[in-house]
Order: sequence, then structure tokens, then C-alpha cells
Amino acid sequence: MEKDRDNDCSLVRLVEALLFVANEPVIVTDLANALQVDAESVQQAIERLMAESAQRGVSVVRVGPRVQMTTIPEAAPAIERFLGIDHSAKLSPAAMETIAIIAYRQPITRAQVEAIRGVNSDGVIRTLLARNLIEVQGHLEQAGRPALLGTTFDCLQYFGLSSLDDLPPLSDLDEPEG
Repeated sequence: MEKDRDNDCSLVRLVEALLFVANEPVIVTDLANALQVDAESVQQAIERLMAESAQRGVSVVRVGPRVQMTTIPEAAPAIERFLGIDHSAKLSPAAMETIAIIAYRQPITRAQVEAIRGVNSDGVIRTLLARNLIEVQGHLEQAGRPALLGTTFDCLQYFGLSSLDDLPPLSDLDEPEG
């Protein structure tokens, strides 16, 4: 029993080390392959890291099959000052509208975004891609193979979210204030 706990601790520490050195989100199966263990063991180690990091300045964030170690959203202002990052270039209302549609409906095609917005969204989508707030997450299996868009970890950090689950439910947004 003690030996199993030691192995768990070692696996948790190894997963943490790999997430620390990864410069982008990592797929769980890639971690499992690198550590030569099964994906379920890595998933358990990630869940343990997520629980252990709840009171720390860094956290482990998972979006679908990808996981990444990030700083907590509350630290963003201090980190931006420390690193000299200027976010004075705010997103336009069109970009905010587009990223909201993508966040709630992902994966979604450009044509679907445009159908919801009622206007051409090429320029806005290019801007969001360039700022790494959205990414191509795949392609539809149909004529033209349109790109499927979704949000990125950078998007979560930009809006101070730990996961997409932190977005307010759409039903809350539909109710008039009063």
C-alpha cells in the first residue's frame, strides 16, 4: 500500500514537471506515452494536481483532452505589470460578439458564426486567430472541409476564466435585468 502511494506521488510529480516545461497545452495521451503509463493513471494524477493547486498561484487547467499549467486568473494584473504587458488594445464589440458566439457554440464554422451575427466575420476571425484567442480545432467532413473554430487557453486567460464551465449559462444572459 505504501509503495503504491509512493508511485502515485512520483507520477503526480512527473506529470507536474512535464506540464511545467510544456510551452503549450498537452494531450493527456502524450503525457501517458512520455511517462510510459496508461492514460487513466495520468488522468488521476492530473485530478490530484488540480485539487492540490486550488490554493496556489498556479493551477492545472483542462479543456477537453488537453491540459496545461497556468497562473491563476486573479494574478493576471500583477503578472502583466511584472512582465510589462500592455493590454490597451482592447477587443472591438464585433470581436467580443464573435468570441462569445465561438465560446458558447464551439466547435463552430465561420459560416455558422456569420449566420448568427448576420454579417461577414472574416476580418474579426482573422484578428482573433492572430491574437491566439481562437484556433482551428478540426474540419467538417463535408464539401470544402470548413474549419471548426474554438477558444484557446489564451482566451480563458484573457477573460480570467479557469475553464469554459466558468462562462455564465446562456439562460442567465437571456433574462432581462430588472
